Amino acid sequence: MHIPTADTDTLELLPFRDALEMSGRRGDYDAARWLYVPDFYTEYRYILGTRGEKPLICIGVNPSTAAPDALDPTLQSVQRIALSNRYDSFIMFNVYAQRATRPNDMDAALNERLHAENMAAFRYVLEASLPRRPAVWAAWGNIIEMRPYLPRCVSDMIAVGEEFCAEWFTAGKRSVKGHPHHPLYLRRDTPLDPFDVKNYIDILERRLRYAKL
Repeated sequence: MHIPTADTDTLELLPFRDALEMSGRRGDYDAARWLYVPDFYTEYRYILGTRGEKPLICIGVNPSTAAPDALDPTLQSVQRIALSNRYDSFIMFNVYAQRATRPNDMDAALNERLHAENMAAFRYVLEASLPRRPAVWAAWGNIIEMRPYLPRCVSDMIAVGEEFCAEWFTAGKRSVKGHPHHPLYLRRDTPLDPFDVKNYIDILERRLRYAKL
């Protein structure tokens, strides 16, 4: 279990590009196989995945304890489903980069610096899919409503994705509120379904606004 030691705005954050340049130098995992940024265990994680020519980019809410060669059950499921859907690799990304096993332990307010670096990481993983059209699997579950800033983060991701003509998908039955299914407990042969993420986030943001009235 990972419980944050402090709000991320009190931490010295390593910018994504700096972390990317440093990744693979530690020698405690196979950098030819794994993409891990930062490449050491810390309070946040931008990217964890395997290297390949045709990656499936999976989007959760926030990272937990997984690391190269030590995938948690959620990422094990992500990897199985990616391979079953004929992708040769997966990249685990998150709406918010703070590690927290319990989403309720995430920052109460958005850390703009961490979000900006996370968006730089998202742009990088989309570019890594080229010349293929990036395939993005929305897999954040109901906990997208856990913090009011999370839908805004998704909106920013959608905008970046549009620059690269990203295709969005879900896997498994969506919730009553329309939220994408979390990867855990999905069958390995679960297919990917097209997802109108822009319409989804518009509806979600309107509903959350009305709930405040």
